Amino acid sequence: MTMALETIELNPAGEPIASIIILHGLGADGADFLSFGDQIDLSSVGQVRYVLPRAPVRPVTINNGYEMRAWYDVLGQQIDRREDEAGLRESMREVQALIDRERARGVAANRIVLGGFSQGCAMALLAGLRYPERLAGLVCMSGYLPLAGSTAAERHDANALVPIFMAHGQRDGVIPIDRASASRDALAKLGYSVQWHEYPMEHSVCMEEVQALNAWLVKVLR
Repeated sequence: MTMALETIELNPAGEPIASIIILHGLGADGADFLSFGDQIDLSSVGQVRYVLPRAPVRPVTINNGYEMRAWYDVLGQQIDRREDEAGLRESMREVQALIDRERARGVAANRIVLGGFSQGCAMALLAGLRYPERLAGLVCMSGYLPLAGSTAAERHDANALVPIFMAHGQRDGVIPIDRASASRDALAKLGYSVQWHEYPMEHSVCMEEVQALNAWLVKVLR
């Protein structure tokens, strides 16, 4: 199967019974989440594969057109008013192809967690809510719901009950917490079960968040 996205993988010694796909943020790289393999203990679940894709390199408008790894273009500060819909949907198809590949490698859809940080969080929600097979869960770190106005019409019934983990920094200057809480409320209004966490941090991930995520992952993958 030909893949459009480059990936970094952490494969267990045995056959994986679950897969966790983590999408990095703007200008970052899949390698940023290599430490998750050491920080998260899923030994009670079984053998787990981590898939860490690398976004394509593209010019980013808000950064004066500088080329960097990005899941989509950022057209301005008001990300909810001017969205790169074409870029979002292109990356959505590539992320869903990653899920398809995990299924082709023997991991059932309901044993696959899709998550991400910042732009990666936006992509996890965009791709996960529209995926046609039930996933184990969606992880949303320091991000928001993109193309929010089309979610109700485009979401797939298969993931109507998918559990969602959301965490955000109270001092986030990149994606303000009000933007994230509005996304949480929009998802809850659509009937999704959202486990919400906020921490006294900026646009980052803290150890308390990792610990809460660890407990949530054990719950959804058992």
